[in-house]
Amino acid sequence: MREPHQAIVSIAIITLAAIALPTAAYTQAALAYDELARNEAAANAENGKRVAPVKSITNPSNDVSSDMQAMIGAPFPPHFNADPKTPAEWKELIDRRAKLSIANVPAMKEKLGVKVEETKIAGVHCFIVTPSKIPPENRRRLLVHVHGGGYVFGPGEAALPEAIMMAGFGGFKVISVDYRMPPDFPYPAAMDDAMAVWKEVTKTNDARRMAIFGTSTGGAMTLAMVLREGREASEAGGDRAGHAMVRYRQARRHLCQQ
Repeated sequence: MREPHQAIVSIAIITLAAIALPTAAYTQAALAYDELARNEAAANAENGKRVAPVKSITNPSNDVSSDMQAMIGAPFPPHFNADPKTPAEWKELIDRRAKLSIANVPAMKEKLGVKVEETKIAGVHCFIVTPSKIPPENRRRLLVHVHGGGYVFGPGEAALPEAIMMAGFGGFKVISVDYRMPPDFPYPAAMDDAMAVWKEVTKTNDARRMAIFGTSTGGAMTLAMVLREGREASEAGGDRAGHAMVRYRQARRHLCQQ
């Protein structure tokens, strides 16, 4: 039987949310495409400032569920257009956003049937997310999760929804890294934490049965971790360098096939 090789997967999830606004808010009526094209060509016929039309994107009706319609059509959250200027303002915004996410965690754990345990790995705060049922093919597999959040959002339990969904829907045991973030801990603190956890976990688990994943910022960090591991292994030389290069090529091949 062929042994599964290590797959370091970067998952970037982009959520597109549109909101239907009252037509009274606009003075421009809906135009046929040809007429709109002519008007825009005329408005942008000269050098200088570009003119874009005002648009209202309606809430989809037939293509999505009623729950998704409600989510898409909900008003923008209060923090949508926040513009913090000081570390204190940043912390307040981070905390405000985190509370909204954390509020959903208990219901998610119950609905998806997962258990969450806090722990420290290599001195880094982490969460171990374990589904109630793990398929036989996944029982020796382990995922390391690096969360999204623009490198500043999602501290503590606020980052758990991604890990809970992967554990619950995928049937994997997941270690979610609560890496340090600005404003208190600027780069490279986040990468140092994620790499420390990865290296520590590979001491007691088969790296060929492990993977890193993340969304948005977590996707970027996944790639950065692969590159950093390759660089550090190359500098160290010996067997580690050869093994790291093999893992890098396997990950690159896997990503190119997606």
